[in-house]
Amino acid sequence: MLSARPRVCDLVFQLYGRALHPELFVVLASRTIERGGYQATVAITSAGHLVCWRRGGLTLTEIAASAEQPLPHKRRLLSHRLVGERSDSLECRGGTGYQTAFQLETVAPEVFWTFQQELATEGERHGLLHRFDSASRIALGAISWLNIETRTKTLSVHAFHTFPDDRAIVKSQSLFEIP
Repeated sequence: MLSARPRVCDLVFQLYGRALHPELFVVLASRTIERGGYQATVAITSAGHLVCWRRGGLTLTEIAASAEQPLPHKRRLLSHRLVGERSDSLECRGGTGYQTAFQLETVAPEVFWTFQQELATEGERHGLLHRFDSASRIALGAISWLNIETRTKTLSVHAFHTFPDDRAIVKSQSLFEIP
């Protein structure tokens, strides 16, 4: 199990058609949601985030983690390195839909620090927020913020993860949808 946040260039975005063992992750903040026939656990981990969505006998687990993280290959539906921009979608059993879009952006220092401050402010108001300790000479540590929107037939998760050493921001948006 990895206990330190990986470098941004080592991240992968994956989707599984199963639950993953919680022992594989260091969970820093989490929330469980039940609404409209589905249940979801949304968590900030040391590497990124985890969303485990369940409805009936269907389980989808989205994870942003290190490529070095020992994750199973069994029932892995999607796997993408977190570089540039990417979107993907999948239709599952019973017409359940999954869509995601993510991007990795490196920005100028002043843009990065402004964005980081805005995330911290917004995260204090709502969503799920974790502030990491600084891992280097930079005074401010990384921030992870998950904005969770629920409807009777949809769960939308907007995730933002900052990496101060690289002035990098990972943004993702995922939608789990019941037909």
